[in-house]
Amino acid sequence: MQLLRPCEATTMNAPLPPQALDSAAALDRISGVWDASIVPQLTDYIRIPAKSPMFEPGWEGAGLLDTVVRNAADWVLAQQVAGLTAEVVRLPGRTPVLFFEIAATRPASPQTVLMYGHLDKQPEFSGWRADLGPWTPKMEDGKLYGRGGADDGYAVYASIAAVQELQRQGVPHPRIVGLIETSEESGSRDLLPYIDALKTRLGDVALVVCLDSGAGNYDQLWLTTSLRGMASGTLKVEILTEGIHSGDASGVVPSSFRILRQVLDRLEDSKTGRLLPESFHCEIPGVRFEQAQATAAILKEEVYKRLPWACGADGAPVLPVTTDPVEVLLNRTWRPTLSVTGVEGFPELKSAGNVLRPYTAFKLSLRLPPLIDGNEAALKLKALLEDNAPYNAKVSFVPDGRAGALGATGWNTPELSPWLSQVLNEASEAHFGAPVGYIGQGGTIPLMSMLQKGFPAAQMMVCGVLGPKSNAHGPNEFLHVPYGKRLTAAVAQVIAAHP
Repeated sequence: MQLLRPCEATTMNAPLPPQALDSAAALDRISGVWDASIVPQLTDYIRIPAKSPMFEPGWEGAGLLDTVVRNAADWVLAQQVAGLTAEVVRLPGRTPVLFFEIAATRPASPQTVLMYGHLDKQPEFSGWRADLGPWTPKMEDGKLYGRGGADDGYAVYASIAAVQELQRQGVPHPRIVGLIETSEESGSRDLLPYIDALKTRLGDVALVVCLDSGAGNYDQLWLTTSLRGMASGTLKVEILTEGIHSGDASGVVPSSFRILRQVLDRLEDSKTGRLLPESFHCEIPGVRFEQAQATAAILKEEVYKRLPWACGADGAPVLPVTTDPVEVLLNRTWRPTLSVTGVEGFPELKSAGNVLRPYTAFKLSLRLPPLIDGNEAALKLKALLEDNAPYNAKVSFVPDGRAGALGATGWNTPELSPWLSQVLNEASEAHFGAPVGYIGQGGTIPLMSMLQKGFPAAQMMVCGVLGPKSNAHGPNEFLHVPYGKRLTAAVAQVIAAHP
């Protein structure tokens, strides 16, 4: 562990009398912190290609993850938050984490608020606008473009800015700890060992604030109610030891691509996209269906129109699977879906001769409903794809395997306590002028199911800045700075109201 100096104690360490947060002043001052300090810090952060270990095997030697963690730690300490200590923690062979602790300013406040974020990034991807790039930050119309700013490099800075405002106004707060990791985009594979190592220091966690999620629009505060799980891996079909002239072998040697299509037909109805095995489905809780209806009434057709559709054959946009906003929301949050995200065994078009290829491999991404066990699903998927191979071909499915499991389990938020439900709505009204919205997310944050098991009584505030067109993981990713400012102020208001 690399111990960083604690901030000097100030009179803020003494217990303070109860005081409500001045919402208008909080948003004004937090906006100033964003403009003067957080945006410049994120601009520097975007320039560093600190890719997650899954996408950068030489991450340890490159030292870029260490760099972004050290930079964040230096900034955290420079804010002079009263009662704060910080450490860069490094277990052997694992990615570093930033752990910070802020002493409670309330008397008799034994419970802890845990702030979570990450600093590792997805790879570059293609298709960026000519004037943009993954490692080239650019501010345009209130949006900070570049990889990682929104997903979710801003989280550590927003967390500290929220607490800083509480102390500036003299509003008492509970004990707060921060856990900022660098393996999230690789499935948080290093996180559990750190949770074990820091368990006694995490304390009695009563509220988790995770800022690694999305928003339905930029007009109100959005609480994430569920996350899908995932079973991903490589499906490979091998038929030959080397390529053969298609004129000589086609009609005799079965196409590896055709066999792969047959195997996938066991999993998915190619006409509708529905996953065929019922074991990959779960019953949608009634409250989630009701929330989807309420959210559909807010977002309407924007739930699918916001996507970057190509033009179809008649010049009109390609059609979505469904145009019913409720069904769109449920499809992307509570129903399993299959995506092919990579291929191998194909030459480039310019080099593709008349040759029957020896093998075909697809990278599969199977998104799972929140209540399906990811490890069990990966095992079932492997058996389904490999058993009884057509033509006795060599068919193999190798799960990616993350965080010690073959698949990632999703998450369904526990029932909100009355105080949290009330303050979320109050914070949304105060900082956005609209009530809080509830939305499930189609992505996976393995940390949430881990924390739910470790702290079953904790309330969960899972939010984020990934709203329409922000495009995390893809080209032209951006951070909506005005939304980030309001979200930070809302977090401060929630912490202030923690009972």
